[in-house]
Amino acid sequence: MTAKTPHHYLLASDFDQTLSFNDSGLVLSQLLGVSGFQEKVDGLARSNLVQQGAELAYLIRHDPEFRGIRREHLIEAGRRIRLRSDIPELLKFIDRGLDDCRFSFFVVSAAPREVIESALAGTVDPQHIFGTELEYDATTGEVQSIRRVPAGYGKVAVLDQLRADLGLSGDRIVYVGDGGSDVHVMLHVNRLDGLTVAVSENKFLTPIARRTVLSDDVLSVMVPVLEEIVQLDAGAIRAFFGSHGFVLQEWDKARTDSLIIRGAHPDRYPAVA
Repeated sequence: MTAKTPHHYLLASDFDQTLSFNDSGLVLSQLLGVSGFQEKVDGLARSNLVQQGAELAYLIRHDPEFRGIRREHLIEAGRRIRLRSDIPELLKFIDRGLDDCRFSFFVVSAAPREVIESALAGTVDPQHIFGTELEYDATTGEVQSIRRVPAGYGKVAVLDQLRADLGLSGDRIVYVGDGGSDVHVMLHVNRLDGLTVAVSENKFLTPIARRTVLSDDVLSVMVPVLEEIVQLDAGAIRAFFGSHGFVLQEWDKARTDSLIIRGAHPDRYPAVA
């Protein structure tokens, strides 16, 4: 009897607030002593000057307070980022494969590549990390230019290239993200009939993502994978986690209704006789 060929999937994840609790830009700002980072980001968002998610790259290149950033600053910021629980365990699950499915894991984020590599050092292969690529002045070591920013449609381009390199159809993609910068890529993956998973209650993302999972532990993203791809029911999923030494202590499956209700205006909405 010939061995069954496992189905191959691409599992791609954002970094900031998906694999981490902190925004890379906020951590870098604290390291440099720059205040008002969120206000700067909000201002760029209101101006629509850059793609959502690319604000830090823009600030690094153009904001005077971020001038002088070198590679070592980004590496140190990565060391200070607080990661979500059980990233190594998630990768062990992926490396083992699930039933007749195997996964290739990649990080695709607008955070500077040096920050991500530093934060995930010893956990994720640097060749599997796609972040903002910066060029440095050979004399001063300071950031000189931006080569590429995987934000918005930039993430779509990276994901399509990975899919082509791996020779996978669109329904073999799983994408995990948390914010507005993931909207374009999730719409793209949905169109290809892949699986999209939101890990926050972002008002722009959750209506688009096919599944939403809220947890401080990255192993939680395995729940929709096990349900939607491996086709396990709740009992089998609990047993699966238990066989690997984990207990799903609390698992609340809920549907959230978001409403705005205003007072009635009799002059606009007359009573029906």
